[in-house]
Amino acid sequence: MREIKEAGRAPRLSPAAGKFLEGIRILDLTYYLPGPHAAWRLAEMGAAVTKVEPPGGEPGKTLGGGIVHQANNGGKNIIELDLKGDEGRTAIQQLIRDADVLIESFRPGTLDRLGFGERELDALNPGLIYCSMTGYGQEGSYARAGSHDLNYLALSGVLSQLLDANGRPVHPLNTIADFAGALAVSEAVCAALVRKMTTGEGARLDVSITDVLAGWQGVHLAYESAGLSDTGIPGIDGSLARYGIYETADGRHVVLAALEEKFWHAFCDHAGQAGWKGGDERRGGPVHREVGDYFRSRPHEHWLDVSLQTDFCLTPVLRPGELDRHPHWRGRNPQA
Repeated sequence: MREIKEAGRAPRLSPAAGKFLEGIRILDLTYYLPGPHAAWRLAEMGAAVTKVEPPGGEPGKTLGGGIVHQANNGGKNIIELDLKGDEGRTAIQQLIRDADVLIESFRPGTLDRLGFGERELDALNPGLIYCSMTGYGQEGSYARAGSHDLNYLALSGVLSQLLDANGRPVHPLNTIADFAGALAVSEAVCAALVRKMTTGEGARLDVSITDVLAGWQGVHLAYESAGLSDTGIPGIDGSLARYGIYETADGRHVVLAALEEKFWHAFCDHAGQAGWKGGDERRGGPVHREVGDYFRSRPHEHWLDVSLQTDFCLTPVLRPGELDRHPHWRGRNPQA
C-alpha cells in the first residue's frame, strides 16, 4: 500500500456550502473526472474522503498532463492499492468497514469480479451507502459499453439542443455531462445519508449520467406533447431579440436575457430605441438585426461596464481566466 497525502487543490465551493458532512467517511473508487468531482464536492462539505487508486495512480493522472486529476481530488487522502493482491484486498476490506459511503465508477460487474460485489460489501458493512456511477446504468444494451461525456450528451438529447446558426450540434468545451453526473451523485449520497441518520440503514445507489441528462428533457417533452414547440420554452430559444447571444465590436460576446417586459423596455430605453418595444423581434427580423448592430457598435469592455450599471439582464460572456477580475466574483470570493 502506498499513501499519497493529498492531491492538488481545486477551486473551492461557495462558503455557504458549510462543513455539514464532518465525521462522514467516503471511500472513493472512481477515475477520471465525474466520480472524483462528486467525491470532491463531498470533501468540500467536510467529509473525510479516502481515494483508492491502482499502483502507479489512476488514468486521470495522465489525462491532460495530470491537470484533470489535480483539479478534482483536492482535500482527499489518496492511497494506492492492488485490489488483486492479498495485501490490497485486506487493506480495502478495513476501509470498507470504516466507511459510511463507497462511490465507484467501474463498468458494471467489475467489483463483483474482484470479490467486492453488493453481497460482500453488505457483509463487511451492513450500513454502507454503496453508489455506482456509470455512463448508462447497471442494465441495458449500452451498460458495459465504453463511453465519455460527448456520448452521454448525444444519447440523452441534450446535444441536439446545443446548435449553431446552421442547426448543427456544437461541440462543448466543457464536460457538461460529467459535472451533471457528479452533482447527481453528491445529491443522492446526501439524501441517503439523511435516511441513514434516521434509520441506520445503508443504501444501494445506481446513478447513470445519461439518465440524469435525460431527466432534463421534461420541459421540452411537455411542450412537444402539447404541440406548442419542438425547441422547449418559446422565447428563450434564441428566436427573439430580447433573449440571445450577441457579438461585440471586438469579436467577443454578451448575453441579453431581457425576457420580461420591464427588462426589455429598460433595455430599449437605454439604447434610445423606443420603437423596438413593439417591433418584430423574431430572428432575422428588423429589431433582431438592429439589436445585433447595436451590440457590434461597442467592444466587450463597454458592455461589461453597462451590465454593472443597468438592470436589464445583460452579462458579458466571460472566459474562465477572467472570473477573478469581475466584480461579481471578487465579491463572492474576496480572498481570491
